Amino acid sequence: MAKGYWVSVYRAISDPERLTAYDKLAGLAVQAGGGRVLSSGGRVVAHEAGNTHRVVLIEFDSFDQAVAAYESEAYQKALVVLSDCVERDFRIIEGID
Repeated sequence: MAKGYWVSVYRAISDPERLTAYDKLAGLAVQAGGGRVLSSGGRVVAHEAGNTHRVVLIEFDSFDQAVAAYESEAYQKALVVLSDCVERDFRIIEGID
């Protein structure tokens, strides 16, 4: 079965304190959903477009598990804290089996 991944790229952060609060809540939701944080804002070497924005990568045992974690009540509460304090591109993708 192919793994599932959350990929987030943060283009702008207007309230770092709210992002920190979101990170705590989201971390609990990810852990409860079986996710593992592989990268969270580490160093980036940019090519082509040259964007070095914060990137977060989270792995789940399956794509369905990744979707369920996003739709969970715990993660939805975390999203309320995040609203309007960041501009990000968030995707759930399926890995190669």
